[in-house]
Amino acid sequence: MKTICLYFEIHQIIHLKRYRFFDIGIDHYYYDDYENERSITDIAARSYMPALETLQEMIKQGNGYFKVAFSISGVGMEQLEMHAPQVIAKLQELNETGCVEFLAEPYSHGLSSLANEESFAADVKKQCDKMEDYFGKRPTILRNSSLIYSDDIGGQVAAMGFKGMLTEGAKHVLGWKSPHYIYHCPIAPNLKLLLRDVELSDDISLRFSNTSWEGYPLFADNYINRIAALPEEEQFINIFMELSALGIAQPLSSNILEFIKALPACAKEKGIEFSTPSEICMKSKSVGQLDVPDTLSWVDEERDVSTWLGNAMQREAFNKLYSVADRIRIAQDPRINQDWDYLQASNNFRFMTTKATSVGLDRGIYSGAFDAFTNYMNILGDFINRVNSLYPEEIDNDQLNGLLTTIRNQGEEIEVKDKEITRLKTKIEKMEAAEEKLKAAKPAAAKKPAAAKKPAAAKKPAVKKPAKKGE
Repeated sequence: MKTICLYFEIHQIIHLKRYRFFDIGIDHYYYDDYENERSITDIAARSYMPALETLQEMIKQGNGYFKVAFSISGVGMEQLEMHAPQVIAKLQELNETGCVEFLAEPYSHGLSSLANEESFAADVKKQCDKMEDYFGKRPTILRNSSLIYSDDIGGQVAAMGFKGMLTEGAKHVLGWKSPHYIYHCPIAPNLKLLLRDVELSDDISLRFSNTSWEGYPLFADNYINRIAALPEEEQFINIFMELSALGIAQPLSSNILEFIKALPACAKEKGIEFSTPSEICMKSKSVGQLDVPDTLSWVDEERDVSTWLGNAMQREAFNKLYSVADRIRIAQDPRINQDWDYLQASNNFRFMTTKATSVGLDRGIYSGAFDAFTNYMNILGDFINRVNSLYPEEIDNDQLNGLLTTIRNQGEEIEVKDKEITRLKTKIEKMEAAEEKLKAAKPAAAKKPAAAKKPAAAKKPAVKKPAKKGE
């Protein structure tokens, strides 16, 4: 039986402010708070809330039939916490239905999987912790930033303990194969791969409201008929997109939500189910390995990482950022770590692209790629100076690791001793309280008059019985 796996990504970038060369060493705050608040509240009102309310209604009407999956970047969650907490509340309501799954992804929505294995693992763990805090369950399926994947990354993900991973069903990788099967990573056969159906996903997220598109207008029954007409053995149809496609990329006036809302009824008529990624990975076997020696993603026609690392400026910024990755990971300084998360976000590198792209790119405050590069490098210069001021460059990573380990061990010893001191103080206080109680009881006992003794009863004289005869 065919099943649809519907997944939405939620991510919101942290907008950087205009930062001049002369700000380096003086201003350590890099963000445009006004634009951050404006953009997240706008997208929440125009997309997230109406889309989530529609999905919630679909779940209620489906009585367990309709299911959906989400992943949320950590930096996106931070923006929602500050400026749109109603979105988080709605996601928690959806979670309570039991028909929603939350996936893992890098906290920063960054490119750490391409640079530093330890940083990638820490990035994912941090996001998983946040998902567990909010939704009560730790993710078992991972979705990397922009579906970035390769055999090596798959091996890293499997080593983290994940059972499955989402990636792009790119033609140059699949060749004659179909994206409608479950595959596995050749390095880690236990890691199952769910491949995005590019055409079916982009028909909704990119082309739905395009009046010049040959498939316009797209109706739910026709869309489901295309899925039903696929060969019987092709059972897994993975439709992945950003949640902002519903309301931003495709405006609400295009009736995009009405289209989405009609999908379950049309699918049910054709005997098509809905499943979450973990359900598919748990119940289904892989048909074979998928070899991906070169990195792929879901961005641009090339479906590679050139949109972030395709020119010299991007690579210079990327290499400089990750040159301090080990020091930041070892040091664990809260303020440095927060800036590290925000500066890693892949959008910062995409603003520097010089590629021609079929998808519109809004560079925000930047006039072009070089402007984005200059601003980012100014910020990065100040950031790295701050890292070096805390932990001088003369101390290599091994020395720093040893030093910080010693400090942490001493901190743990102090903590243990503090607990012992607290325990002893509590014991002393209890003993002193008992002693005071005993002292208070003694004077009271002394003042109490002694009870009069009763006179002893006089003993009756013994009466000798007369002896019987024969005695």
